Amino acid sequence: MHTQTVFGLVLAMASTTLISLAYLRQHGAAADLPKLSFRHPLRSAKLLLTSRAWLLGFAMETCGFILYVAALALAELTLVQSVAAGGVGILAVASARLEHRRLTRREAIGSTLAVSGLVFLAISLIGGTERSGQPALGEIALWLGATAAAAILALAGRHSVLRGGVAYGVAGGLFFAAGDICTKLATAGGAWFLFVFPLIAGYLLGTSLLQIGYQSGAALTVAGIATLLTNALPIAAGTVLLREPLPTGVLGAIRLLAFATVTAGAIVLARPRRDSSHVH
Repeated sequence: MHTQTVFGLVLAMASTTLISLAYLRQHGAAADLPKLSFRHPLRSAKLLLTSRAWLLGFAMETCGFILYVAALALAELTLVQSVAAGGVGILAVASARLEHRRLTRREAIGSTLAVSGLVFLAISLIGGTERSGQPALGEIALWLGATAAAAILALAGRHSVLRGGVAYGVAGGLFFAAGDICTKLATAGGAWFLFVFPLIAGYLLGTSLLQIGYQSGAALTVAGIATLLTNALPIAAGTVLLREPLPTGVLGAIRLLAFATVTAGAIVLARPRRDSSHVH
């Protein structure tokens, strides 16, 4: 593995750590604010922007994003996202520390599954190369459109299928995933830089949805689900859209196991704690 790639992965780890801590800071701030809503965007934006605690969390998230962009400029999307997937483990430990409690059994199992997925992904990447192909615009448009549609469906089912902050975590994670893919494309330069516009839209929607979700769900539930989706989908996109080659044989099977494990962790974490319907 090239030195440039190694440095990129170090930046990716620093990025996911900073963003995970930022999510916790934003959760604490948003949970203490009056009800946020898309129906009153200006009022909601004013509430957030006048909260020093939330602004600090947003500044941390912004710094983490800058590190993430630098990481993508140095390493492949699948490699960077594989490292970033460990963010849910950081979320789990940090949230328990801040609340002065131990992880529940379910949280421990979900986090362990997620981190195990990171380990399996790292192993599976041993057999990959560091070259990617030219993405097709039609495939990219279809992928991003399907991701946005899935986010809208998640929000539509928030009163029946996905309750509490779960729907907002799912939708926010999907929009973040779209933004991450656009970020990788934009770093290619040239005409690809135009993807900065859907990038901004994805992150703006993702951030807004998470703040609303924080008011009805625990940080580990809302941000944990968002983190897992934000990393799992771009990893798949790196293979499908950017033609980053899959390993063969045993390593290929380990890659599939990694995706299954990460998905299982997301499902386990998707069930809110009974005492966290409105966490402060």
